[in-house]
Amino acid sequence: MAFRHALNCSIVLTDLPLLERPRAAADAGFDAVEFWWPFPTAAPSDTEVDRFARAIEDAGVQLIGLNFAAGDMRAGDRGLVSWPGREQEFRDSVAVAVGLGERLGAGIFNALYGNRIDGATGQDELAAENLAHAAKEAGRIDATVVVEPLSGTDRYPIRTAAQAVAVLGRVGAPHLGLLADLYHLAVNGEDLDAVIARYTDRIAHVQLADAPGRHEPGTGGLDFDHLLDSLRTAGYTGRTALEYVPTRPDFAWLKESS
Repeated sequence: MAFRHALNCSIVLTDLPLLERPRAAADAGFDAVEFWWPFPTAAPSDTEVDRFARAIEDAGVQLIGLNFAAGDMRAGDRGLVSWPGREQEFRDSVAVAVGLGERLGAGIFNALYGNRIDGATGQDELAAENLAHAAKEAGRIDATVVVEPLSGTDRYPIRTAAQAVAVLGRVGAPHLGLLADLYHLAVNGEDLDAVIARYTDRIAHVQLADAPGRHEPGTGGLDFDHLLDSLRTAGYTGRTALEYVPTRPDFAWLKESS
């Protein structure tokens, strides 16, 4: 493949304790990693934050991306951006994430939009306020906040690239972009070539897993050589991150696909 991949250590290497995963990624040959929110609360202690940062630094890898706090992902939560009553948690996590980005050089922060809440009103207006705040904070370190379409959850309202870009337009702030997870977009029925052609200028980050299955590239039907070439030809210069559910314990498949 044409791109240097980063490794998402929140979905790969899960047999290891979280703080051991950056070193394992480095040992496997990766020079960059990304994580979902790596703390049990939206406002972790300084000690927790420092331990996470030192695990990255000691491993000698770059942290390129980090999710803001997203609630209880295992229970089905998919973000706090549009969740009334949890504004302070979201903003606490923004402060922590941007601080880590400043220390470690991370330039992408994923703001999962959040599920629709029964009986709630004004979720999109709240999301716009929270995203504007996050983008302003990220802008202090020249980083970008991304909005991601997701599959597999009916209550999550952002499922297509067009819907995500519409959110960016409503906010109207700099330092915002589209996270193009090619797996989620494909599962939701998107024409990936059309997405790349239309939205390259809004794509700030790309994640990879094959579809169907969300496993390693090469286990499904997506043509990653073609898709990555198309992104490069269209002008995308960012990193790509592997965010897949492993079916094998090593990364030999990556060398086989090179």
